[in-house]
Amino acid sequence: MRVERGTQPAPSGELLEFATAAAIGLTDTPRWLPSQYLYDAQGSALFEEITRQPEYYPTRTEAAILRAAAAEIRTLTGPVTLIELGSGSSEKTSLLLSAFGDAPGEVRYVPVDVSDAAIAAARQRVAADHPDVEFAGLVGRYEEAFPLFREHSPAMVLFLGSTIGNFNHAESLRFWRSMSRHLAAGDHFLLGVDLVKEREVLEAAYNDAAGVTARFTRNLFVRMNRELAAGIDVTQIEHTARYHEAWQRIEIFARFRTAQRIALGPLGLTVDVDAGELIMTEISRKFVLEHLKAYLDVFGFDVRHAFTDDRKWFAVLLLRHRGGR
Repeated sequence: MRVERGTQPAPSGELLEFATAAAIGLTDTPRWLPSQYLYDAQGSALFEEITRQPEYYPTRTEAAILRAAAAEIRTLTGPVTLIELGSGSSEKTSLLLSAFGDAPGEVRYVPVDVSDAAIAAARQRVAADHPDVEFAGLVGRYEEAFPLFREHSPAMVLFLGSTIGNFNHAESLRFWRSMSRHLAAGDHFLLGVDLVKEREVLEAAYNDAAGVTARFTRNLFVRMNRELAAGIDVTQIEHTARYHEAWQRIEIFARFRTAQRIALGPLGLTVDVDAGELIMTEISRKFVLEHLKAYLDVFGFDVRHAFTDDRKWFAVLLLRHRGGR
């Protein structure tokens, strides 16, 4: 690896943050890039396409669970503000909004997503399907919504799609500490989690035959070219996803077929990547329910109900915060 630094005009704050995050990952061993940057407008659209692929079971399985459980969830929580982290287009959440809308009282929905396009799509969907719902979308990162929790209490935070699986252990620890600190006693948390299962099923889900997930991975480097003037030949990047059984997680990499020099324009920095090198772009951890329940208990969360599909491939957990943490 060779790193060189040049001189560049002062970048904007967001570009500097992106470039710095990329530099930290690219100069680490092994190399990685922050998964949050997968989700520009094109990345968000590609992810929505991934969820429709036949191999990708999590979205439709979670949707089926929510469809069956929405009314019971509403009964268990009572009237609450729904605050969704990483809302996307809010397609699955529509099932919950229907159940909450059928009960007496006003319904307030606060979707949070880094993508302007996702929040715009969510606003359009909710306005069309649930005109009586008060919509208050927030474009930003998860942590920007944390101060809203107590403001909207009683609340139920939604974190669906097993997005929690994208966090490594340190990130998960910070996340649940923040949840415990910001949620009031008695508030709820609805968590979607993908469960441990056969390697063949897991690896097929992240290596779809149509190649949509591969396009999703490469789009991160397209974004780096556009925003950081990285100069990467994306045609020489190969998507690879494999299950690490000991760590119970899917690991997604970009493999460079040829040696390339990656420029990080806002920093005036270049990083050389050798042919055959792997750069991790994302992880997706899989969970064992009993282990997860014990882990959540540490942060003051009780599992009121665990909803699963017949195959036990996916679970939606309704948690209640005990407070005092």
